[in-house]
Amino acid sequence: MHPESILVLLAQGLGVGLSPWAPGTLASLLFLLVWWPLARLPRPQYLLVVALVVVAGVPLCGLASRALGVHDAGSVVWDELGGLLLALAVVPRRAVWGLAGFAVFRFFDVLKPGPVGWVDLHLNGGIGIVLDDLVAGALALAVLWVMVRVCGGRRSGGRNRP
Repeated sequence: MHPESILVLLAQGLGVGLSPWAPGTLASLLFLLVWWPLARLPRPQYLLVVALVVVAGVPLCGLASRALGVHDAGSVVWDELGGLLLALAVVPRRAVWGLAGFAVFRFFDVLKPGPVGWVDLHLNGGIGIVLDDLVAGALALAVLWVMVRVCGGRRSGGRNRP
């Protein structure tokens, strides 16, 4: 297999992005499995992982976009990983919070309100592909932070990072 093909497959979430049904949603749901062990990390280490995913995602998504000949192809889902992990940075490691984070992140990523839509329309290449999901993740993070504070996320039985 050609190295470029391997990178495109990685950008496609090892094939998850090839799903004919809502590849970004399916990938985000499966990426909760990536979040679960990472949620045990101390916050600085967790944020370092998020930063590495985002920094690696810019050239990776750009390369995949060029190889596929489509800007922000639906099959490229690496960007969902960075946005989702950012959104989940403030929630306790509990399934209910992971699912809430998934739902809030997908809301912003699919509907693309305000700054998410602006980035999606005005920035090209890998930076545009990744940044709109990162902005969606940041908006979701703000909503989730409020939800954790209001709902008392600290009463959960596991380790909490907020």
